[in-house]
Amino acid sequence: MAASYSNEEKSYLLKIGDKIRQLRTGIGLSQEKLSFSCDLDRTYIGSVERGERNISVINLKKIAKALKTDSSDLLKF
Repeated sequence: MAASYSNEEKSYLLKIGDKIRQLRTGIGLSQEKLSFSCDLDRTYIGSVERGERNISVINLKKIAKALKTDSSDLLKF
């Protein structure tokens, strides 16, 4: 994770990643299947779930669509 992120920001990225993982596993998708569904690399999905990426709004929308939910739901924790 970038050294310029505060602890609060790092925590926020981790929460988003955890939410994506919960939803993904809840519908039985692997990271690979999710990555195919939203046209993103599997390693990108993994780094988002680990809170290592500051995910863009467009990618958040792609992931939400693949998870059959709204982008706003990924930010509720």
